[in-house]
Amino acid sequence: MTEFFLEPWQFSFMRQALLMVVLIAVVAGILSPYLVLKGWSLMGDAVSHAVLPGVVLAYVVGIPLSIGAFAAGLLCALASGFVSDNSRLKPDTVLGVVFSGMFGLGVVLFSQIETDVHLDHVLLGDILGVDRSDIIEAAVAVLLVLVLFYVYWRDLMVFAFDPEHARVIGLPVKWLHYGLLVVLSLTVVLALQAVGLILGLSLLIAPGAIAHQFCDRFSHMLATSVAVAVTASVGGVWLSYYIDSSPGPTIVVLLTMFFVVAFIFAPKYGLIWRTGRQA
Repeated sequence: MTEFFLEPWQFSFMRQALLMVVLIAVVAGILSPYLVLKGWSLMGDAVSHAVLPGVVLAYVVGIPLSIGAFAAGLLCALASGFVSDNSRLKPDTVLGVVFSGMFGLGVVLFSQIETDVHLDHVLLGDILGVDRSDIIEAAVAVLLVLVLFYVYWRDLMVFAFDPEHARVIGLPVKWLHYGLLVVLSLTVVLALQAVGLILGLSLLIAPGAIAHQFCDRFSHMLATSVAVAVTASVGGVWLSYYIDSSPGPTIVVLLTMFFVVAFIFAPKYGLIWRTGRQA
């Protein structure tokens, strides 16, 4: 039985994938509750789709793909905020236009260049293809994000729950807003390796949504979200070895299963508990 669980980790590429997904899952698990409480699910989807033209242009210029992806994601987030603040359109409308436009631009650019990077790896992730330099790069980014959240997590919590209250008590709301967008863009870039552009939203939103079903206190919600993200990510990589599937979609399937279980069985907020209370 022990050999059954340990067999996948005998291979170096599986161990590298394991380390990479743990790094990504920790950041995604921390960010996810803020996005859920802030109602930024669509923003996460927009940024994850918008990084594609940045990836293509970075390849053409010859710089690391992560730099291009981060720049494009941040541009999308900032542009969406600017248009929302200076038009009569609602934020979700602006996001729909911006992220679909940038994703379409990325596909067009990708079709016009010759590259050894397969589009499926960009869209669905290629966690089994990471090397030591990718892991070091991710570790530096994760450390930066962890330091930022350690210093500002209380301010961000107030901002996520009630921006007006945060403004009244003197918190730098605009800096917190754009700071969260920067972290979101950085996390999307990290998730690009694990689950790709299309499935990245699940890793950003599902852990926080699951934790929200179980927890009333924000600190507990953070811890639960990280635990869920890490468990699903490690489990997805391990399971993909035995069922011969891509790790990214497998991780997302596990997260979806966890959400269904939480939705039905969670104490106090689960479907069964609420149905029994109403009966």
